[in-house]
Amino acid sequence: MNKTQKNNFVFVITEEDLQYEAMKKTGRKLTKEEVVIAKEGLECGIGGITLDITYNTIFTEMIRK
Repeated sequence: MNKTQKNNFVFVITEEDLQYEAMKKTGRKLTKEEVVIAKEGLECGIGGITLDITYNTIFTEMIRK
């Protein structure tokens, strides 16, 4: 990537988003420790093979159109 180009976010989950979902699901905000655990879970759930499957699905659908 050219050094003058900026990296644009495609998808972001903020701590505010996480706390909003926690309130909807549990009726309370997460503690700092729970936020760390949730972040680790999101990284595992969104990354790795799941991300690869998602990319394959997106690009396959794009090619079909």
